[in-house]
Amino acid sequence: MAALEVQPGSPYPLGASWDGSGVNFALFSAHAERVDLCLFDRTGRRETHRIILPEYTDEVWHGFFPDVRPGQLYGYRVYGPYDPKNGHRFNHHKLLIDPYAKALSGELHWHDAHFGYRVGSPREDLSFDRRDSAFVMPKSVVIDFAPAWGRERRPNTPWSQTVIYEAHVKGFTARQPELAPHLRGTFAGFANPRTIDHLVRLGVTAVELMPVQAFFDDRYLVEKGLSNYWGYNTIAYFAPAPRYASVLGDVHEFNVMVHRLHEAGIEVILDVVYNHTAEGNHLGPTLSFRGIDNRSYYHLADDPRFYFDTTGVGNTLHFGHPRVMQMVTDSLRYWVETCHVDGFRFDLATALARERRSFDPDSSFLNALRQDPVLSRVKMIAEPWDLGENGYQLGSFPPGWAEWNGRYRDDMRSFWKGDDHMLPALARGILGSADMFDRRGRRPWASINFITAHDGFTLADLWSYNDKHNEANKENNADGHSDNRSWNCGVEGKTDDPVILGLRDRMRRSLMATLMLSEGTPMLLMGDENGRSQGGNNNAYAQDNEMNWFAWQGVSERDLAFQRFCCGLSRLRAGNPLFRQPRYLHGEPIGENGPPNVSWFRPDAAEMRPEDWHNGLGRSLGLRLAGRDGSSALILLNAHYEDLPFRLPATARGNGAGWRVLVDTGTGEIEPQRPPLAAESEIRLGHHTLMAFAAEAE
Repeated sequence: MAALEVQPGSPYPLGASWDGSGVNFALFSAHAERVDLCLFDRTGRRETHRIILPEYTDEVWHGFFPDVRPGQLYGYRVYGPYDPKNGHRFNHHKLLIDPYAKALSGELHWHDAHFGYRVGSPREDLSFDRRDSAFVMPKSVVIDFAPAWGRERRPNTPWSQTVIYEAHVKGFTARQPELAPHLRGTFAGFANPRTIDHLVRLGVTAVELMPVQAFFDDRYLVEKGLSNYWGYNTIAYFAPAPRYASVLGDVHEFNVMVHRLHEAGIEVILDVVYNHTAEGNHLGPTLSFRGIDNRSYYHLADDPRFYFDTTGVGNTLHFGHPRVMQMVTDSLRYWVETCHVDGFRFDLATALARERRSFDPDSSFLNALRQDPVLSRVKMIAEPWDLGENGYQLGSFPPGWAEWNGRYRDDMRSFWKGDDHMLPALARGILGSADMFDRRGRRPWASINFITAHDGFTLADLWSYNDKHNEANKENNADGHSDNRSWNCGVEGKTDDPVILGLRDRMRRSLMATLMLSEGTPMLLMGDENGRSQGGNNNAYAQDNEMNWFAWQGVSERDLAFQRFCCGLSRLRAGNPLFRQPRYLHGEPIGENGPPNVSWFRPDAAEMRPEDWHNGLGRSLGLRLAGRDGSSALILLNAHYEDLPFRLPATARGNGAGWRVLVDTGTGEIEPQRPPLAAESEIRLGHHTLMAFAAEAE
């Protein structure tokens, strides 16, 4: 084995950096006593060199290697105390992934050698395992990343015009019949023009991709023949998941996908998991952070053997440490500047903003992003909860942030299901949840409105199942939540009954129309538009199969009709500014003597009174929106189990103009060719039906 020349190098930048004449390696560890750089052959099976990094500056171990080139596979071995009682879990027998690795090579093969302690021994986590883990570990890869973007331009879609589509890279493309088999389930498959065409037709302006940063399948899932399909188990925050590459080791494929989506006017938002890592709790494997500097990277409990866990998966990253904060912000900037993504959705974002264990809207992390010249200009979305104390922080994030509005989801489901006392909640949600977000100059777009997401029932299942059916997860149906606010419409699961099928169609049309006509930012779940069902599974995180995959073929005519209905709703929303208000509406008059910008009506066209709002049995009402240009729109909603007579109120101008039908969820029509209806005329609004109108042009 020929010796390699090594020079002192630099502590910055962290990671492996090729400068054209060699590679600088830099690794932060405040408590290590020594760091070995391990180089491997192209197969990743044979360790060819092991060199001690020669310098230690500002808690960074570093060295420069003139003979190393891009494509080199490597890992680290970090020496230090194995002292769990004081929070240290160093074990140099374990090969570790570079936290700044831009690519990974090889798969993780589960073996007891991954663990720093002797699995099965008494007091397991206090024992010490001396087995070498390199033979079952993926290797970090040195890359030369200088993509040529040419004239690529970001769409820069304003928030007020944004329609989000939550999608899974593999799930969206695994059954795309026009793709070559090796492209299905990959970034390249997602970038295919025929795949993107579907998003364009649907009116999507942004795809929110479920985790694409490198992640691993949990051992307990692998042993049950399952996988971590969703991907909320990140281990490398700079590297795209190798499983989504059509060509092994191609780190440019992700960028090509972004470029193609941008060409179609579609932004890319990444669902990122910085709240925890794939290393799990104190009995988890030693794969990277735990072995590099456990005490720095993780938020430890009062007893340092354990972790302060607000995520429910065993650990929480320690955002109070400046180097952890640096790693996360460096990672975010990398995806924006190098990969050109347009924003992020932060999983369990409350965990990222805890200061001394309590949520703080002015936390170091949130303030760091707010002032960052790069990150402050992209879309930021919080999942505003975690599992810690006071973890539900919906509406508490600072200006510039949007938030997944779980209350909107629950309230809209409950209203259309026919629950009591839902009229006030319905009204708040349709107008963008001002009670939570209208402060500090925030706008209606801050509310990410959704009815369904990856976690929970699909839209089809919402009206097909009363209860969860998660048996396929092999957890005795004990996993997943039970508060689904769903209704099977009379039969649990599949049915051929045309009456029940018709009711289910009407229910999903009414919910989708409510979503697309509400103020705020709508988010659609992949496959809802063509009837995707998970068979009643509301926690399909481990199902890498047709339960989760998008159906490109074999879609029923009724589901294709619903898909056309969804496309029509998107066009309608895009073409009518009244459904995309730039500011919150509180019933203020338009101009000096103009009508209020918001008016609420009973079915008899009388304005809603306080006692009407407090009528627990009320399940119908009308909403009129008025614009400064004299335009007006009317939305009528009936969640009763029977049809109701509804008298149409006057248009906002009150000049005798009539109402033109925009949407009828009872029939599934969008902008039907019907004669205008006169103000104060009476219609019969079907059960579980929404109708929307625009004032007839003069």
